[in-house]
Amino acid sequence: MAATDGTDTDPANPHRRQQPGSGTRLVEAGRREEWTGAVVNPPVWRASTHLYTDVAALRAGQRSNADGAFFYGRRGAPTQWALADALTSLERGAHGTMLYPSGTAALAGALMAVLSPGDVLLVTDNAYEPTRNMATGILRRFGVESRFFAPCDLDAYGSAFCERTKAVMLECHGSLTMEVQDIPAMTAIARDKGAISCIDNTWAGPLGFAALDHGCDISIMSLSKHVGGHSDLMMGSATAGERHYRSLRRTAQALGHVVSPDDAALALRGLRTMAVRLERETASALAIAEWLQGRAEVAQVLCPMLPGAPGHDIWKRDFTGGCGLFSFVLKGADDAMRSRFIDALELFGIGYSWGGFESLAIPFDPAPICSAGAWPPGGVDAPKGLGVRLSVGLEDAGDLIADLEQALAAMVRI
Repeated sequence: MAATDGTDTDPANPHRRQQPGSGTRLVEAGRREEWTGAVVNPPVWRASTHLYTDVAALRAGQRSNADGAFFYGRRGAPTQWALADALTSLERGAHGTMLYPSGTAALAGALMAVLSPGDVLLVTDNAYEPTRNMATGILRRFGVESRFFAPCDLDAYGSAFCERTKAVMLECHGSLTMEVQDIPAMTAIARDKGAISCIDNTWAGPLGFAALDHGCDISIMSLSKHVGGHSDLMMGSATAGERHYRSLRRTAQALGHVVSPDDAALALRGLRTMAVRLERETASALAIAEWLQGRAEVAQVLCPMLPGAPGHDIWKRDFTGGCGLFSFVLKGADDAMRSRFIDALELFGIGYSWGGFESLAIPFDPAPICSAGAWPPGGVDAPKGLGVRLSVGLEDAGDLIADLEQALAAMVRI
């Protein structure tokens, strides 16, 4: 017997779950008594210097390197430890989580932890633009060769490996074009080739996709998105099993990565309500995607949660949840028309990022940066592939649909 959120129940007592549901885990995660004391939330520990009772204690601190052991501010204190502990508890099979000052820093920290000069990195062609820039920029400067592969072509992906391939960088879903990769198949190929699988799992997060359970070695997130949830912090994380976590930790400490305790407290606050926010955003996004699917101005809706959309079968097989981020392609529109559409929106702000409580819209044109795939996707009646990405927030879905309707009218108005 399965619970609605994918957790199993105890056959001897069907009202008691063997594993707590996602809402329960989010409430309880990271709230160790030694960090919270008599209060509900871990206090905000602002400290660069940690004091020792004597020299012997100082030397003991130098020998210890684990969350929960005071040493110096760069290694955190209870506020940061509680957040890392909470994120680790959400990812089945995880040993630990490192925190970084942004999602991009988390990507950089993870890749630098597993790559060395002379290595080859395989990168999905639908990767987040800072990931692409990292692959073709700083990693190249440090002697790492990056090769891009079409995100859903398993044959081309398998053929891209060589004896120097050390790691693969996956992203599911693609944060612009929304491809759903067959992660179990891709990680199995990487494992067979002796390569480490990293994934940008920001779209679904651990509530919607159990990355380590599906074969990934390191799961990376921008906590600025769903975990923060309020568009007021910058942070990233990388979660892994014991072997790769130790590499992540050593590299992060060597680079001096640390997050503000105030931001960690904001992320912990956002974490507690993440499940209910995701549920609302997903329901609204599906309603809006279905509405857009019936509009004559829209060539294709790229929302894998939508039955019949590209990648839906894999999404249904591997994912237990969604979010409010999806894209669509305009039919027969030029850039001026697309700009009129976005400029006319009243409830959707124009801005980067996503996962906050407010809805956002941006134009995107991936064709100039695609190096291994094609855009627009096959069969789309959109010669220039003019895309719009929506991040659906917590506004009423009916109000957002009405806003999109008036903006589509403004797009074609002479």
